Amino acid sequence: MATPTDLPANGRSARARASAAGAATSARAGSGVDGARRRSNGAVVAVKNVFVAESTTFYTILGVTLFLVVFGVVMVLSSSSVEEYRYKHGFFGAFAKQGLYALIGVPLMLVVSRFSADFWRRWAMRILGAGLVLQLLVFSPIGISVQGNRNWIGIGGFTAQPSEILKLALVLGIGAVLFRKREKLHDWREVFIPVGLATAVSIGLVLVGGDQGTAMIMMILVFGSLFVGGVRLRHLAVGVAAIAVMLPVVTMASSSRQSRISAWLSGCTDSNQAQDLCWQPVHGMWALASGGVFGVGLGNSKLKWSWLPEADNDYIFAIVGEELGLIGAVVVLALFVVLAIGMIRVIRLSPDPFVRTVTGGVLAWVIGQALVNIAVVLGLLPVLGVPLPLISAGGSALIMTLVAIGVVLSFARDLPSRSGSRARATTVPEPGTRNGALR
Repeated sequence: MATPTDLPANGRSARARASAAGAATSARAGSGVDGARRRSNGAVVAVKNVFVAESTTFYTILGVTLFLVVFGVVMVLSSSSVEEYRYKHGFFGAFAKQGLYALIGVPLMLVVSRFSADFWRRWAMRILGAGLVLQLLVFSPIGISVQGNRNWIGIGGFTAQPSEILKLALVLGIGAVLFRKREKLHDWREVFIPVGLATAVSIGLVLVGGDQGTAMIMMILVFGSLFVGGVRLRHLAVGVAAIAVMLPVVTMASSSRQSRISAWLSGCTDSNQAQDLCWQPVHGMWALASGGVFGVGLGNSKLKWSWLPEADNDYIFAIVGEELGLIGAVVVLALFVVLAIGMIRVIRLSPDPFVRTVTGGVLAWVIGQALVNIAVVLGLLPVLGVPLPLISAGGSALIMTLVAIGVVLSFARDLPSRSGSRARATTVPEPGTRNGALR
């Protein structure tokens, strides 16, 4: 028989065990609720991180683009003021025009950035058709020849270069074709017949007008689109080989191009070419050399005093190097690198093959053209007549480059909603929750 002293002890032991069991149950229940809450909070943080990353991509592309445009307007003023005064257009003639083009192009870029990828996909082939029609107009009575190239049209005192519109139209057209053929990219006939036809007609019209520089940039953007779009490398290698065979034939068909390439290959050592073919590249190198590390100061260029042809256009990078030195030239290169990184992020984050293809084409266009222009100024390539994107003087090039970047911005703007919904669908609903909320 239990003694009176044993009963309280046993009772305390039972109560202790009950309390311990209750505490364990409560702890398990609490850990379940807390775990669900922590998982839910983790999912919200993941979604927020997606939004932050993708909004950063949008504003990185936008910010770098706006800075390059403003910088370009300033450099156009600095590099063109002497020549404009000489031809009685006033010191601010080219500056006023470039500022007007920027005021047209930047709002267009922002408006275009509001459109959806579905819009561009539906209208891509129609835009390509319109671009081809505009390019055909250069062979009509309104077509204008500039330095042997017939790639401009003039209407009511205004001139435009349809090939700049055709660049964006071709990128969109290739994106639409690859999107429709996305399940058949392994079959070269399904890809290269429609893409090859559109490319051949587009670049052929530009070459007939005599603008090999623009044709080269179009070939770069075509291969950039195909590469990012998922076309097999061995098929691309065949295309590269075909172009390598055709390029010398096309180049040697023009005596002017042949002479420029011969002068470039000779290193401009022939004194007979010093006053003609080698004048521009030699003075461009002198401008870069005189700038040194820190430059002679903004507005203090000597080569812009009628020594360097096209100082505000094709050779504006030489004036940048002269006035702002090696540091200024490197900053310009770094800005284009940042712009490329922003576009690469759009390609990586987007699940839409059309978006990736078009962004890859615009990336190859803008960055490839910048590298070609800088290579020409540095003497690594012969003179091609390719402007520096967003910086060189010229209305058609600036406006259409801004519109193309606006298309990429429209893709970047759509990324948060798609990625955010994808993150919520895969991470928020957990055991212990209903529709993403705690039970």
